[in-house]
Amino acid sequence: MPPDYDGLGLPAPLFETHIAYDIGAAFVTEALAEAYGASALLGTQSRLVIDLNRGADDPTLVMKLSDGSIVPGNRNADAAEVARRLQRFHAPYHAAIKEQIARIGPGAILVSIHSFTPAWKGVKRPWEMGVLYGRDRRLARPLMKHLALAGFSVGDNEPYTGALEGDTLDTHGTKTGHANVLIEIRQDFLSSRQKAEDFAARLKPILDAALADMEK
Repeated sequence: MPPDYDGLGLPAPLFETHIAYDIGAAFVTEALAEAYGASALLGTQSRLVIDLNRGADDPTLVMKLSDGSIVPGNRNADAAEVARRLQRFHAPYHAAIKEQIARIGPGAILVSIHSFTPAWKGVKRPWEMGVLYGRDRRLARPLMKHLALAGFSVGDNEPYTGALEGDTLDTHGTKTGHANVLIEIRQDFLSSRQKAEDFAARLKPILDAALADMEK
């Protein structure tokens, strides 16, 4: 949390929960990037400041209410404040993605790692993992197949949809012709750094198989 945002007026313990960030996702991302010798681009502030994965015109960029908690520091965030956050946080993140894709070239593949809570509003979620995608299913389809073969219960565009116009994968993947997929992992698999790194090691051969099966 940038110091000048004063914790958005929220109690500090809330920043250790899922409303502030995707628990364990950074550890999985870093482990996979190291295993592949790939670039890893991570947000540096809580999504309560601004959600980097949303499109620049998405009305949920700056949330005033998150999982039942009012975010006092966002309550009066008007268009000018959202524009400031876009310029300070959102634009540099997306510029970095664009730069890395240009460096790699036409064969660049985007894999976005996220995590989700085992239950939502008191209802247990049936999936251990989710594979999210939009119009480009080249990597999503074989990944779902190989995750299922490995024994995972897999959500097909669950627990969220990957078909969000203007989000990260739509902007930098689908619209530019780069294969892409968003992987959601249930957070109880990632409750410590060691568990997350172990999960990444488990995921790597599955992702390898999906990449090998991917439609070119």
